[in-house]
Amino acid sequence: MTLRNQNSRSSRSRRYVAEIAQDQATIRATQSLRYHIFAEEMGAHLHSKVEGLDYDEIDDYCDHLLVRDNQTGDVVAATRLLTDTQAKRLGRFYSEGEFTLEGVLALPGRFLEIGRTCVDPKHRGSVVLGTLWNGLAEYVRQGRFDYLMGCASIPPGPSGFAVEAVYRRIEPKQFGPAELAVKPLMPIPADKRCTQDESGIPPLLQAYLSLGAWICGEPCWDEDFNVMDVFILLDLSRMQERYEKRFLQVKQENSHAQLPSLG
Repeated sequence: MTLRNQNSRSSRSRRYVAEIAQDQATIRATQSLRYHIFAEEMGAHLHSKVEGLDYDEIDDYCDHLLVRDNQTGDVVAATRLLTDTQAKRLGRFYSEGEFTLEGVLALPGRFLEIGRTCVDPKHRGSVVLGTLWNGLAEYVRQGRFDYLMGCASIPPGPSGFAVEAVYRRIEPKQFGPAELAVKPLMPIPADKRCTQDESGIPPLLQAYLSLGAWICGEPCWDEDFNVMDVFILLDLSRMQERYEKRFLQVKQENSHAQLPSLG
């Protein structure tokens, strides 16, 4: 892909701007934010190549979408994007380390995997998340992807993972068809299960579901992050009308996507 910045006076006048990292220093800033959120705030055990960064071998194959605070220049939100082309060079999608995806990846069309999404706690709210979504929407539009997929995490409550209780909160239409069901490589251990739902549906997963994403199959236990991951799949062509309404046509004050062209 050829990446080309698209700067404008209007984007510079807004508080938050979404962009793709274009240099190593900016990528490191996203990895530093991820380390702060995942390791320091959430207590995740990261197998990082560099101290103080959330950096693994997948990062080198990804595009890094971020939200920048124009007042300070700080990176305040980030996610990494792995296209099907990049995954082919890597040899796998990240999700394949947690789930069997044969049925999903047999679908015709282009795939984009999203992961490691986080927002600085001082900037959490609808404006920053909306800016990130708008940036993602523009990336999807330019890349002409057919499917958005990834692992969405649900933390345990004090008593453990209430798999059955959490899944009962999900509407039947929000589960994918049987032929697309994935299998977790590490199911939730019996001794970590509980019956009372003390965590609910996290906002990020709820946002995916509101866009029409499916949850496909049973959850996987991510030991390093101590969360249960569910595999989500959003068929962008089937959900085109909802996708355009919620992504591309959303206009938020202080929200602007500044992305390179993808060719």
